[in-house]
Amino acid sequence: MNKENIEHNRTAGHEADILRQAMEALKALAPLEYEAEPVRDLRDQGYDYIVRARVFGKEFVWCVEVKDRLTKAAELQALINKDKTQHPFLLATGYVPPEAAARLHDGGIQFIDTVGNAFVNQPPLLIFVKGNRPGKEEPPVPAARIFKGVGLKIAYLLLCRPELVDRPYRDLAKMTDVALGTVNGTMTELVQKGFILDMGKKGKKLLERKTLFERWIAAYPDYLKPKLLLGRFRGEGDWWKDIQLDPALAQWGGEVAAAKLTGYLKPGTVTLYADKNRLADLVIANRLKKDPQGNVEILERFWPPGNGFGEGETVHPILIYADLAAIGEQRTMETARIIYEQHLDRYFGED
Repeated sequence: MNKENIEHNRTAGHEADILRQAMEALKALAPLEYEAEPVRDLRDQGYDYIVRARVFGKEFVWCVEVKDRLTKAAELQALINKDKTQHPFLLATGYVPPEAAARLHDGGIQFIDTVGNAFVNQPPLLIFVKGNRPGKEEPPVPAARIFKGVGLKIAYLLLCRPELVDRPYRDLAKMTDVALGTVNGTMTELVQKGFILDMGKKGKKLLERKTLFERWIAAYPDYLKPKLLLGRFRGEGDWWKDIQLDPALAQWGGEVAAAKLTGYLKPGTVTLYADKNRLADLVIANRLKKDPQGNVEILERFWPPGNGFGEGETVHPILIYADLAAIGEQRTMETARIIYEQHLDRYFGED
């Protein structure tokens, strides 16, 4: 059995344990009987199991997505998936903190966890429990190396432009300004994890793009974004509204980019991805003042300006989505859902 199959089986077994523990915790709240069936061929539809349950003489079915750890990215993905499933959607995870439970409840996302927190709206079964805490938290499963550092830059390039998977490693190193050894290590691990199929003389192909995207979204706020910060600033009023950015200098990310794409959001923060060598030009031109608590964040652009990494003055929708997920407020979650449906759903549906 190869490494990919071993890891797949280990992951599947861990998911099954989480679901079993969460369902048993739910049984402590309501006298239900259930059976769970894995549906791995339907994972692209946003769920991992079909669970059939019976309670108070009534039968019902859930489409269940299992998450080892509840991140804001996982919450957002659940918000997107809940309206796509053929049966009511249910999120099963290890632990749902009280603030996350409130967000899930407000978003209409049914959930259960292994310590007895739950929101179930399946008449006649109506449950909302939050505040239970794990007695002894298990150590988190360590993230793969590619999701813990600058390897995320390489993964981003491939997500935006999958055809780059066949480019020489020196080209990828130059495009992202990372060491050649890092590119080599990242690409090797992507092959080992099943995200790249190496066909020898026939070249390489990027696989499981949606799964890679979800892993990237979850890792980006903690492992890459903090390293990109060039500074925090403050501008006058809604200064960003009338600015025409030169894409060669900088591009809008986050809430401003989302507002420009959807017309839905009133930005509370301003995110710019800029050429680090021209930071002073950007600050002076827009009369920004240095402020560690300012609502303007300028980050280093980690991709080459040009086609395929965002249209005009906004960054790629993948990065806009990641910025909104990292903020994790109800208003940004809803806007991120719109970004996904309008710009990314079809993109990942091409796999």
